[in-house]
Order: sequence, then structure tokens, then C-alpha cells
Amino acid sequence: MDVRRLLTLALVVGGLILASITPASGAETIVTFTLGGGNLTISAPATATLGSVQTGTPSLGGSLGNIVVTDARGTNNGSWMATVYGTNFVTGGGTPAETITLSNIRYASLTGTATGSGTFTAGQANAGFAALLGSQASPLTAYTATNLFGNNSVTWNPTLIVNIPTNAVAGTYQGTLVHNVA
Repeated sequence: MDVRRLLTLALVVGGLILASITPASGAETIVTFTLGGGNLTISAPATATLGSVQTGTPSLGGSLGNIVVTDARGTNNGSWMATVYGTNFVTGGGTPAETITLSNIRYASLTGTATGSGTFTAGQANAGFAALLGSQASPLTAYTATNLFGNNSVTWNPTLIVNIPTNAVAGTYQGTLVHNVA
């Protein structure tokens, strides 16, 4: 057998083997599925106590407890912003001497702990940069996240600093803080 016939025979046998394992016709199936995203949520302690000082003390400060933003949306280059606003702090009947206004309340988010992929930025990284607490009409930025991919979360424990007016009367003062995320 010459080389030409040997090569021809090899090609024929190879073609027969290939033909026996390759279907005569094929059908493709395109498979899809949906991966749904969750929600963007924020949680905060129901109550916080800053402590007790005597009248005439210039200020009082303390931690509020953990604020947690959980982003289960599964975003692709997403972002969110957490804000906080408050009410005046009052005691008794809320007369001017029984009211400590928002202009006396400072908030510092401080640096938190983040999980996930993105850029996370505290609105006020340390107590030295505490900002006046905003009203509902102009909330204060507490935390932001940008360049988000997938799920993420941030936990921070902010500090509240209350400048006590010299004419403030003795009593238990109460105000409300509201944290939002969008």
C-alpha cells in the first residue's frame, strides 16, 4: 500500500468513527434564569440614653448604638445614601426653657464597618467633625456608598453631642432621630 492509499483509508475510517459519534442533526437549548434582588433597609436602636449631667454643664455626648444599612439589591455599580434628621429635645411642657433645639445638637456618624464591594464614606468620620443635626426638610448625610457591586452592608455607631443652653431647666429631655436610606 502506498502512502496515498493509506492516508485515504485513514481519512475514511476517521470519518466513519466521527459520523458514528456526532448526531446527524442537533438542537440547541438556550437556558435562562432570573436572580432577583432583595431590599435596601436601615435599622437603628429603638432607644438610646446619653446619660445625666447637672444644669450648668456645657455639653453632653454619647453613642446611639449600631445603625445598620443592608443592601441586598445585588446592584451593578449601585449607590445609596443614609441620612438622619431629628426633632427638638424637650422636657415638661416644652416651653423655651424646656427645649433644646436642633441648633444645639451635633451628630457624628464615625467610621463604620463595611462588607461587600464598593466605596463607603462616613458623613462625619470623627467627633471633631460632628455636624448640626438636620431637620426633616434638610437631613444630614450620615453615610454614603458608591461603586457598589452585589450585596453590601455598613454598621456604624454614631455619637450625639448636645450643647446645653445656660437657661435649660432640669428634667428628662426627649427627642427623636430618624435614619433613612435611599
